[in-house]
Amino acid sequence: MRQDVTKGVTIWLTGLSGAGKSTIALALAEVLQKKGVQRLELLDGDIVRQNLAKGLGFSKEDRDENIRRIGFVAHLLTRNGVIVIVSAISPYREIRQEVSDRIGDFMEVYVNAPLEVCEQRDVKGLYKKARTGEIKQFTGISDPYDSPLSPTVECHTDQERVADSVEKILAKMIKLGYL
Repeated sequence: MRQDVTKGVTIWLTGLSGAGKSTIALALAEVLQKKGVQRLELLDGDIVRQNLAKGLGFSKEDRDENIRRIGFVAHLLTRNGVIVIVSAISPYREIRQEVSDRIGDFMEVYVNAPLEVCEQRDVKGLYKKARTGEIKQFTGISDPYDSPLSPTVECHTDQERVADSVEKILAKMIKLGYL
């Protein structure tokens, strides 16, 4: 059954590297597609950085600019009735608020996992490189992560299954009138 979305929304998944943002984003997109949602876009922070933010580094200014660029694209899509799922570390609270204010129809999803759990899940070895100083300005190690103060949804990925996290997001989308 096809489900037309009349109102777009950006679902912004934020959290440490390895918290489960991309995993939840992909699972959520799959469930929404199975529900017949046609107007859906997934913006993964790593992929966007390679294409839209090429040349930006990892200073606070460059990270903020990267998030602004993702937010700009999400805003354009959202205002045109698209459900946009963003999966990006987006470590700084202030820039997430700026993007939220710009988009309006915005759900902040805090993908919360303890640092130790994220380090255990680290398939790319990034935390290990950050701990040895090989990677500078790594979020959660040598650069801060500002946890959301009052996220729309909080997923504790060390305590719940991916399906549980997706269900929490879907339930909130229904409650807020986006589905």
